[in-house]
Parts: sequence; structure tokens; C-alpha cells
Amino acid sequence: MLKTSPGNYFEDFRLGQIIRHATPRTVTAGDVALYTALYGSRFAVQSSDAFARAIGYRQAPVDDLLTFHVVFGKTVPDVSLNAVANLGYADCRFLKPVYPGDTLSTVSEVIGLKENSNGKTGTVYVRSVGANQKGEEVLSYVRWVMVRKRDEAAPAPEAVVPTLPKRVDLAELGRACPPIDAKTWDNGLAGSPHRFADYAAGEKIDHVDGMTVEEAEHQLATRLYQNTAKVHFNQHSEAQGRFGRRLIYGGHVISLARALSFNGLANAFHIAAINGGRHVAPLFAGGTVFAWSEILETAELPGRSDVGALRILTRATRDLPCTEFPVEDGAPDKPGVILELDYWALMVR
Repeated sequence: MLKTSPGNYFEDFRLGQIIRHATPRTVTAGDVALYTALYGSRFAVQSSDAFARAIGYRQAPVDDLLTFHVVFGKTVPDVSLNAVANLGYADCRFLKPVYPGDTLSTVSEVIGLKENSNGKTGTVYVRSVGANQKGEEVLSYVRWVMVRKRDEAAPAPEAVVPTLPKRVDLAELGRACPPIDAKTWDNGLAGSPHRFADYAAGEKIDHVDGMTVEEAEHQLATRLYQNTAKVHFNQHSEAQGRFGRRLIYGGHVISLARALSFNGLANAFHIAAINGGRHVAPLFAGGTVFAWSEILETAELPGRSDVGALRILTRATRDLPCTEFPVEDGAPDKPGVILELDYWALMVR
């Protein structure tokens, strides 16, 4: 019996399969500091215990996307170690705040399978749920990933593609956000005078700044999340692949775009849900990431007068400033959009 695991290939997955992922992870203040060092995120609620306590949190919560990456990272050895590409996300809901000292673990269920037309790969759909040390769910999301087949002659399973909501319902938002005291919210310390009522559907915001990605930092980030995907680490194997070099983890791009969005959305302090996400084109070390956002909807939350919800579509680009709000897809050899992320963010009223 083999002592090592080559990871799962497409034909190893079964509809309804439950996967309990290894290595629970206690999130520490060190993780939070390293995350800040990697992305430079400046949202006051996640940066300052004093600010967070003043508005109603127990202390500064862990950045929502750090929670996402840690929960996601648990799934990689079982779901996407042999992936060609992570294709998208849907129905991602943040259910409870996470604080330093909390321990996160993840369980996934296979909810869809579909062999691709080339017969060499298939798409696997999983719902993954992260929970804390008390068994309380903190995050739930669906993702789909293209996975290699071990044996191209292996018979294809019956195709099942799950029906997923186009956006998370408003009633599902705000569970991870305690009641906020808007009177103690300090616009100056938060970094912007613009609150919920100052934004309108159709508004476009160029986040202005750009960040160049270095080889070392993206690998450090991916290791921080214990993400073992070969495409991010193993130049020996990736030199034989379609790009000839390692890919930047798509979640790294998401965190860069979120950090850049502070310039224009500083008071959008909490990602309540991700409606959908699409990795449009690859990013490699040396590329510079820019971002712009469009407000798709503004909405009041049922039973809450302290915060409102902005539905935001953020597009990240590679080597292309966003002054003109570009929408054209990039490519490995062409600057353009590399990420589209549709999410709900809560903003103080």
C-alpha cells in the first residue's frame, strides 16, 4: 500500500462524495500580519482592534479573504492537486467572523461532474464548508475546477452540472457582521467620507494604484494557505506544461484586487458574499495588477439599519491601467482583464 498520495484524478470523484480534508489550521496574529505584508490591505476594521471594538466587534476580525484562502487551501490536496485550472466560484457566503486563535477545518461534497469534450480532463464541482473549533460554520462556497484524467480511456460518468444562484440572496447577508454603531464609525480613520448612500448602481470606480507581483511573494502567499497545487510551485513540471512557467494562484489576484479597491471603497469593510468569480486569463510573476469596480446594485438588508449592501463587480487587469474601465479579456501574451469578481460588500450607513 502506497504511503504517499498522487492526488485525485477526475475518475476518482463520485457524485455525493464527502471529503474531510486534513490539517486543521489555527489562524494567528502572525498570519494576519503576513497577509497584510503580502497585500497591504488597509481596511480599518481588519487593521485595528480599537476601531473594530468601537463599532461593535469583539476585536479586529481576520480579513474575509484570509479566511477564504485558509479554508480553500485545505481542499487542494484532495480536489485540485491535479487541476489544469480553477474555473470559478459561486454562492460563497461568510457566515461568522473569524478571529485570531480560531481553528479552521474544511469538508467538501462533490455536487457535479462533467467530462470535457477532449476526453483528457473533466470538471469537478464541489461545495466546501469551513468550520471553527466549535463546529460553527464560518464559510460556505461552491467552486468548479478542471481536473486531469489518470486514464483517458476511463468511462465518463453521467454528466451532472449543479444549478447555482446568480447572486446570493439578501436574506443570507450579514451573518458574519455584528450590529455596527454607525455613530462611532470614524470616516477619517477609515479613510473615506463616502458611506452607503453615496454610491449608486452603474457607478464605475478606477482604483488607480497598481501592484507588481514578484515570484517569491506569490509562492509565500500560497504556502501561507497550505495550498499544494503543482502549478504554483513546481517549475520542473510546469516547464513541460502549456505556459512553461508557474501560474500565480487565482486567489492571490483576488486579494490584490480587494486591497487595491480600498482606494474608492474604503468603507466597504466586509465581504458578505461572493456571487461569482471567473479567472479570465493567467497571471505570471512580473505582471502588474490594476483594478476597477462597477456598482451593480445597492440594497438595504432586511432588519438592519446600520449597514447597507453594495453588489460590486471588480475587474482586475494585468499590465493595463484602468482609467478607461477596460473589459476585454487578457491572454498569456496580451494585457487585459484577468479576473472578474462579483460580490456583496457591506458598508456603514
